[in-house]
Amino acid sequence: MSGQSPDAPDLILDLKGLKCPLPVLRTRKALKPLGPGALVEIETTDPLAGLDIPHMCNEDGHVLVSSERTETGHRFRVRRV
Repeated sequence: MSGQSPDAPDLILDLKGLKCPLPVLRTRKALKPLGPGALVEIETTDPLAGLDIPHMCNEDGHVLVSSERTETGHRFRVRRV
């Protein structure tokens, strides 16, 4: 057993400073090689990511575990299907 908490992300994506559509494109690319059930945490500063990341999850079937505003943008946790 790895000892890693089930809530610990398998991958953290720092996409701060990137503008639409790059946060979604980079997130999709990062999710692709991961196995089902992998948890990815995404940090963005793009205001449109608040709409785009949840929409991508809906389109691709991934689970949006959480979405929260941060001081500089958004933080998302996405579980790959």
